[in-house]
Amino acid sequence: MELRLAEAIKQKARELGFDQIGIRRAFDLGLGSGLRDWLAAKHHGQMHWMAKDPSERDNPIQVLPGAKSLVCLTLNYYSPEENSLAADRSRISRYAWGDDYHRIFKEKLKKLHEWVRTQIPGCQGLVYSDTGPVMEKVWANLGGIGWVGKNGCLITREYGSWVFLGEILLDVELEYDDPAENYCGSCRRCLAACPTGAIVAPYVVDSRRCISYLTIELREPIPRELRQLMENRIFGCDDCQEICPWNRFAKVTREEGFRPHPSNLNAPLSELLKISREQFEVHFARSPVRRARHEGFLRNVAAAIGNSHLPSMVQSLLEALETASPLVRGHLAWALGEIRSEAAMAGLRQKWLVEEDLFVREEIQLALQPH
Repeated sequence: MELRLAEAIKQKARELGFDQIGIRRAFDLGLGSGLRDWLAAKHHGQMHWMAKDPSERDNPIQVLPGAKSLVCLTLNYYSPEENSLAADRSRISRYAWGDDYHRIFKEKLKKLHEWVRTQIPGCQGLVYSDTGPVMEKVWANLGGIGWVGKNGCLITREYGSWVFLGEILLDVELEYDDPAENYCGSCRRCLAACPTGAIVAPYVVDSRRCISYLTIELREPIPRELRQLMENRIFGCDDCQEICPWNRFAKVTREEGFRPHPSNLNAPLSELLKISREQFEVHFARSPVRRARHEGFLRNVAAAIGNSHLPSMVQSLLEALETASPLVRGHLAWALGEIRSEAAMAGLRQKWLVEEDLFVREEIQLALQPH
């Protein structure tokens, strides 16, 4: 029955809209996942949950006692629109143009899991999509879906790397797929394309330098030496994927929820800087952008405006200085120092007279210094 069930699960998954399905026996990855070396090098930065319990993350049997199988699945999210390189426009990672994939993926996973339980009454399972202690890319590779590329992304021959990942842990044995081969070969384009040099070696990404980490996970000031390298990116970065030869095979997503919301694609930076906390929650209610939080989002926008070097942006920066939090004010001061128009420098000197926060005062002082 189990052999027939594996094929039936794949058929049902396709009916639910999943693009790829691979099944693998559950076992302890141990040191084979590379997680412990990555953590020891501190490449996870402030993502402390990654280091909470490596043994559990490496071993699905600790996540679901009695786990025997992992059903690994993908959803293709590629849309053909392009981010603007215009200095006054924002750049958001392609995966965040539409609705939050966690909700869409989770709904499909739950439906598939419920169907499996109708086929095997009493079957126990758990569903995850970037929400649990599971090494998703490793298991997707072992399940034959694709391979982990030198940029740390899962790459598939059918869709490139524009795929979301999810899995169902089950306590039943199934027929298993063979691991996928690695087709990166000698290519190193992603390493050369990374704006901040975050891919420190093939297959090793130092999150602390990655623009996706800086704009989404980091809750502190963006390191000064990395701000200019972010250009107009305010949420995530796709450069290592855009350059990947395998993404020539990208196909437009079938999931309408992943298509871009007009307001999320190439929005004017000056308008985004005016978004209040309440407006942010409403505007990005169904978007992954909410993960950056309002304060982090404005910090990112301020840095992007500084990288525009457009004097026309100065008034927006000066107005924001009056109400922003210290974290955002510091980046607004940096942005004014990057633009360096007469109005920008006059505004900084005036702000220096009344600013009390030490971080912001330091940023103003540095911004006023000759470049």
